[in-house]
Amino acid sequence: MSLTPDQPEQQAQAAQGLKHTIARAALGLAVFAVVTAGVVAVTQMTTAETIADNERAAQSAALAEIIPPSLHDNDLLDAAFALPPSQVLGLESADTGWRATRNGETVAVLLPVVTGKGYSGDIRLLVGIRADGSVAGVRAVKHAETPGLGDKIEARKSDWIHEFDDQTLSSVEWKVNKDGGDFDQFTGATITPRAVVGAVRQALIYFMAHRTALLAGDSETLTATRRAAKAQQSTQAPTADGTLTPSAPSEHGGDEPHE
Repeated sequence: MSLTPDQPEQQAQAAQGLKHTIARAALGLAVFAVVTAGVVAVTQMTTAETIADNERAAQSAALAEIIPPSLHDNDLLDAAFALPPSQVLGLESADTGWRATRNGETVAVLLPVVTGKGYSGDIRLLVGIRADGSVAGVRAVKHAETPGLGDKIEARKSDWIHEFDDQTLSSVEWKVNKDGGDFDQFTGATITPRAVVGAVRQALIYFMAHRTALLAGDSETLTATRRAAKAQQSTQAPTADGTLTPSAPSEHGGDEPHE
């Protein structure tokens, strides 16, 4: 069948129209993708900001429970300082501490401490310590202890956590009653309170070892001290059995675990 004179032109017009249709469709998809990506990005940013705001509010509330606003005149979250990793505090990576001040003078610091000796894994605590070395308060901020048993370390579940209030390293025997100490254990649950007692004691030990730097929020000195301790350990000569020669007792009577 032969083509009429108009058919090649009609076919060319049809092909051109198809190209335009495809181009418009592609452009529409591109615009849709850009708009969708923008909406998703804005949503993620908004969600992230909301989460950050909620976390800040929750953390502020936890800090305020330990160091009430009546005892300081600064914003605790604005007085944060960096803490280096610490075996004593159970911190595998850098973390954050806070200073409570009044009239420019530090009245207390808040330190995170983590113990891996909980019944169901790690327990993370916030420990408030006054400038004189006494406990201002303790709160369990993260754990997976058994509901109805180990979760009594939470202030909203029982008053047990308040047994630490006002204690110092020398004021009590830092063990649960079952081990000959001064802190109660829970009925049917000794592992959890034992772990928390040990962790709070570690926080006090760390504070006493680094009191001046902590009260000043001096992150550089804390980091330098840790580096020096690690350097000292690396230069210790091994004994005949391959172990390291024990370090000399620290200025705190050897009670401070080495970093």
